[in-house]
Amino acid sequence: MIKNYLKVALRQLSKQKLYAAIKIGGFAMGIAACLLIGLYIRNEVSYDRSYPDTANIYRVYGVDNDNGKIEKGTDFPAPMGKVLKADLPEVVLSGRLMPNSLFGGAGSNELRRADQMQNSYEQGFTYADQQMLDILQLPMVYGDRKSALKEPLTMVMSKSKADKYFPGQNPIGRVMYLNNDKTKPYTVTGVMQDIPQTSHLHQYDFLLTLSGVAFWPGEQQTWEASNYPDYIQLRPGTNIAQFEKKMTDDIIKNYYLPDLIKGGFKNPEAMLAKFHLKLQRLQDIHLYSYDIQEDGYTHGDIRFVWLFGAIAGFILIIACINFVNLSTAKSANRAKEVGLRKVVGSRRSSLIYQFLSESLVYSFFSFGIGILLAWLLLPYFSVLASKSLSMPWLAWWFIPVMLISAAIVGVVAGLYPAFYLSGFKPSQVLKGSISNGSKSSTLRNSLVVFQFAASIILLISTFVIYNQVHYILNKKVGFDKDQVIVIQGTNTLDNTVKDFKTELLKLSTVKNVTISDFLPIAGTKRNGNTFYNDDKTKGETGIFSQSWTVDGDYIKTMGMKIVAGRDFSPSMPTDSAGVIINQAMAKQLHLKDPIGKRITNGNGTFPIIGVVQDFNFESMHDNIGPLVFHLGISPSIVSVKVAGMDVKNTISNITSVWKKFSPDQTIRYTFMDEQFANMYADVQRTGYIFTSFAVLAIIIACLGLFALSAFMAEQRSKEIGIRKVLGASVSGITALLSIDFIKLVFIAIVIASPIAWWAMNKWLQEFAYRISIQWWMLAVAAFAAIIIALVTISFQSIKAAIANPIKSLRSE
Repeated sequence: MIKNYLKVALRQLSKQKLYAAIKIGGFAMGIAACLLIGLYIRNEVSYDRSYPDTANIYRVYGVDNDNGKIEKGTDFPAPMGKVLKADLPEVVLSGRLMPNSLFGGAGSNELRRADQMQNSYEQGFTYADQQMLDILQLPMVYGDRKSALKEPLTMVMSKSKADKYFPGQNPIGRVMYLNNDKTKPYTVTGVMQDIPQTSHLHQYDFLLTLSGVAFWPGEQQTWEASNYPDYIQLRPGTNIAQFEKKMTDDIIKNYYLPDLIKGGFKNPEAMLAKFHLKLQRLQDIHLYSYDIQEDGYTHGDIRFVWLFGAIAGFILIIACINFVNLSTAKSANRAKEVGLRKVVGSRRSSLIYQFLSESLVYSFFSFGIGILLAWLLLPYFSVLASKSLSMPWLAWWFIPVMLISAAIVGVVAGLYPAFYLSGFKPSQVLKGSISNGSKSSTLRNSLVVFQFAASIILLISTFVIYNQVHYILNKKVGFDKDQVIVIQGTNTLDNTVKDFKTELLKLSTVKNVTISDFLPIAGTKRNGNTFYNDDKTKGETGIFSQSWTVDGDYIKTMGMKIVAGRDFSPSMPTDSAGVIINQAMAKQLHLKDPIGKRITNGNGTFPIIGVVQDFNFESMHDNIGPLVFHLGISPSIVSVKVAGMDVKNTISNITSVWKKFSPDQTIRYTFMDEQFANMYADVQRTGYIFTSFAVLAIIIACLGLFALSAFMAEQRSKEIGIRKVLGASVSGITALLSIDFIKLVFIAIVIASPIAWWAMNKWLQEFAYRISIQWWMLAVAAFAAIIIALVTISFQSIKAAIANPIKSLRSE
């Protein structure tokens, strides 16, 4: 019996080649999209699950309620790691990282073996203490994990980096220099297996010990500076909610509160009442940290996982709708077959099995083609999603999951057509009562509306995302990012960095040069302090501000604008004690006339000599925050403002100057405008993904519309013939055949527009600086959908309209 079902199904497939191709093609596209998104989601949810005791490992983060504004952060004072272990018996181990690139060693460095002269640029450095190795139980290739970071000036590197610097050798005991600093020789004490890509720590190839480290005198004992993320391993079965309360009470009562009282703060209890500590599971860090402020990590976002999952579902539903629509539209052609089968004794259950068999055949063919399509498109999608994805051909579950999915999709898609077609009554069919299977169907029309509504939502979303990205990249940000070459790694020049700057200024195409560690773009160092008005230090809440050390040419080189006071002046030695603040800082400190006023951070008091116009130095997801400039030399970056369009020749000249000062180190440079654009790479990727899937959804919907319009034209061929004989024009007949479908598209537009407007408004709320959704964005998407639908329908409509009426009326 099964063999017979399959034989009939294959016969139907070969008999109706156009409809079979559309059914299978649409299905295959939907399956390919779902498979690609499924691989992306699988990668996202697999983070940080490979560590031996991952279920009991947590990261500590703080939550502060600042007058209704919730702020979350992961940086804590240096002593807190030891305190958690000492005070709380639930804590088995407590360890710290220090990814903040402000302090030498973390972030990126020029690295070389002690017995070589050539530096190599390396990223992926972080400070870590021994307890982090114990908590994560990182597998080691060489060295003893239990003691690898116990001693000062020790380093653990990944296997891939060990193979690069010590090919075929055991590097234990070898010495490395960072940034040509021979006063701090790091000894390699361990080689770890590369941290898996599915770990939020995967970017780290070098772990530098925190043993013996103090970034300034007393830094390891103070509770006034927060730079360290803390990780803890809890005893199994610990009640997390109770532990969080206990941890918060202990840290506030015994450490934070005494420190604030000692500092002379008024009403410190009220300040700390808004603060509490929470735990974040290790496996939640990657997807659930989008609202947590942290340094050194690039994360996913669970909201995108749900969004892409929904898109995959929509596309698969659109493909299934094609199947249902075409099956029910073809009901007239199958009606006589059903009637004859019933007359000769077929039961309805047998007919249902027959139609489900046909659906399964289509589904299995579609899955085969869809998997092939996904495999071919995977490199493109990996680049689009910024992931290293691969088809799990050898995974034990892959083939069974695909087969089961094909069966489920085939049954679900074929269930309604099977019951619908098998329900025809033989007496009606054989009398010719059922001859209008293609005519108006409420279900079929509803499904077409759903298809186009989903497609229009994706189209509108694409327009909004594109315009938001364009707005961000072209908005005036308060500084001039064009034609600025950023030379990195200049801290290795040490005391000659000023001479390097002087030589660069001699080049005819160089306008200005500045030396700094800080730039208003992502990927450069950040440093924060809490500042107060000098005359109100103990009586008001401090303002947390960025605190940057820059040279006297920084503001001029960056094209920033002084709105009050003056810029730093080399001719005034007292400027080394002064500061320039931005407008946001003046506003938050309630300084109406800030010039000459003094601010303090507890370690010094600084007169304000100037106010710079606000500029965006963080992502436009956030408002412009407070900022303080100090005069000095902090030399890891030299920024060069160039003139003219001959950038290639300018770079060649800059490189020649560099080689005079650092012959053993390759020059590294980027363009500031490119780095600025990279800050919004995730937004651009979202736009590209939406565009790709919007186009795919439209194509699948149009495949179904094309087949339905072809079938409608076929079923109404006699009507069209009569109309032509009576004088109807080609344009009139084309309009007649198109109008019903265009009505459905209009209904889809009415449904989709408010949904898309609401969803995109929610998305735009994530940006402090954003566009408004304009009516024309909705109109363009609607117009595009109508034009696409008209083009799709018109081919068949015009073909039917110009056909010879004699052929369709020959039997009358």
